[in-house]
Amino acid sequence: MTSQPPASADDPYLWLEEVTGDEPLDWVRAHNEPTLAEFGGPDFERMRAEALEVLNTDARIPYVTRRGEYLYNFWRDAENPRGLWRRTTLDSYRTDSPDWDVLIDVDELGRADDEKWVWGGARVIEPDHTRALIGLSRGGSDAAIMREFDMTTRQFVADGFQLPEAKSYISWADRDTTMVGTDFGPGTLTDSGYPRVIKRWRRGTPLSAAETVFEGAPNDVMVTVAVDRTPGFERTLLSRAVDFWNEEVYELRGPELIRIDTPTDSSVSIHREWLLVELRTDWYVGEESYPAGSLLAADYEEFLSGTAQLRVVFEPDEHTALYQYAWTRDRLLIVTLADVASRVEVATPGDWKRETLPGVPAATNTVIAAADDLGDEFFLDSSGFVTPSRLMRGAGDLPLEQVKSAPSFFDGERFSVTQNFVASEDGTPIPYFVVRPNDADGPGPTLLYGYGGFESANTPGYSGVLGRLWLARGGTYALANIRGGGEYGPGWHTQAMREDRHKVAEDFAAVATDLVDRGVTTVAQLGAQGGSNGGLLMGIMLTKYPEKFGALVCSVPLLDMKRYHLLLAGASWMAEYGDPDNPDDWAFISEYSPYHNISATREYPPVLFTTSTRDDRVHPGHARKMAAALEAAGHRVFYYENIEGGHAGAADNEQVAFKSALTYAFLWRVLGAAR
Repeated sequence: MTSQPPASADDPYLWLEEVTGDEPLDWVRAHNEPTLAEFGGPDFERMRAEALEVLNTDARIPYVTRRGEYLYNFWRDAENPRGLWRRTTLDSYRTDSPDWDVLIDVDELGRADDEKWVWGGARVIEPDHTRALIGLSRGGSDAAIMREFDMTTRQFVADGFQLPEAKSYISWADRDTTMVGTDFGPGTLTDSGYPRVIKRWRRGTPLSAAETVFEGAPNDVMVTVAVDRTPGFERTLLSRAVDFWNEEVYELRGPELIRIDTPTDSSVSIHREWLLVELRTDWYVGEESYPAGSLLAADYEEFLSGTAQLRVVFEPDEHTALYQYAWTRDRLLIVTLADVASRVEVATPGDWKRETLPGVPAATNTVIAAADDLGDEFFLDSSGFVTPSRLMRGAGDLPLEQVKSAPSFFDGERFSVTQNFVASEDGTPIPYFVVRPNDADGPGPTLLYGYGGFESANTPGYSGVLGRLWLARGGTYALANIRGGGEYGPGWHTQAMREDRHKVAEDFAAVATDLVDRGVTTVAQLGAQGGSNGGLLMGIMLTKYPEKFGALVCSVPLLDMKRYHLLLAGASWMAEYGDPDNPDDWAFISEYSPYHNISATREYPPVLFTTSTRDDRVHPGHARKMAAALEAAGHRVFYYENIEGGHAGAADNEQVAFKSALTYAFLWRVLGAAR
């Protein structure tokens, strides 16, 4: 039997943190079975089949990335559940049935290796595209192996670059050299479990002989490396993340490390001769000041020499924030959010004048799907809650061309989409969207989703699975744009960090209350769902605001905030949440840590926990321990843990469909019965 952490009076369920221990997995199976027995059956199977049809249909848009003359795509369907890495030409891609050239069949590879491989991406050498470093993980974990693949012979290179399973960063320096950060042995990982050391690894030599070029500290989050092989602008960039939100960035020139002296909490990118700096806090340079959320540009070499003139590419206002940007060779594409509505613009380097990109569909959420930084091509994806995706191609000054459209999986005309605002506890207006049947004449079953962390923005988008399994069955869906996210720029996030994290929960609770006050739903018919950081939010709703909900779905969650920093990648998030070992920090963390705020006397709504044994980012022990503690306190708890899946909770479309059907079967059983 695998050794287990001992239980203690403070934490009687510590033993459930042993991920693959015999007793913990017996506990998992003993909880999976009754959950499936409760929510399985004909309706569950119908929903699973409907979800799988959405996920596997050949009518989906195959999103692509250009590499040289080909467009590359990774594709999963019913016949290829683990997926195909494939490519085609633009002319073929424009047709209804492109001629795909398959480079790697992950299912076939898994059969040959007797492993359940999950695709972990391809790092293709630029600009010649002759070799690739292929990532493959067991069961969908963040840790992956790396294998060198010959793009010409379509074979893995027998004596090529290979890395064992680890959370690695690797980049091509040239055909015979890589820059790599991985688990080189004792002392080479940070406390968060990420690489601490970057080495130069030459072909034909063992990994143990690789030459160290950069090191971080053990308490850093990670160090990373990226090599830009653009002809005439070759650079090696190294970064040291001292915490989740602060990093030092360097260029390696020969033996010399040159610090790119921007604020450590800014995001830095370099394209050809241009440096871009995205600010998270105000920056004061001489007599000039630049507000948080701005995007600045400068000549890169002039910036290093201290002679650069900073130019403002974008500056936020009270309603508008920078959401996304990407380069083509000579133009910068910019997506902004104005009260969570997207706008697309193009900036020309030099004068940096922004112009609205014509041809973008109105009343949709538009994002940059891909951009070729060596050419002039880009792809935009536009969709909405009830509007399926349309993929548009742009190139140079040519008008946008729609090249693909996704099928409709439910009748979007049956629904209305509205945006509302509600005042949170401190008076801040919080926006949220409501997607509701047009013929709704009173309160109905409603699902509210939220995340609220890490400056991640939630924007309107089409989900065929949500549409079929919830909306088309008469449900209402609400999306809360609460603080902690990035919908209004970095300030929307920073005002809800650490000791101010209570604002995230207050915002979400305010939206829940407003949905009931407006007559959209009733407390008994209102469910909420969140995953990861959003799973933490669900745990807080359960323990702090249980009277506001009829049901909760808590996926791959953080819940034990006393030990989160000791489990897997948790140490990397202390800049977001605080340090539980610091008494001052624990004072505010303990106020909301769900695992430490369970009440045996308050009435809680039914809750479904879902997680994955193979999640090596958020430890499955969080969900296990919380479920066990809630059961002991007499609450109604349902639990399901996927043995595969990684942090996404699912490793293929079958597993995604299963998890979706389980979630909606639970919600319909609990909320539907409250009608």
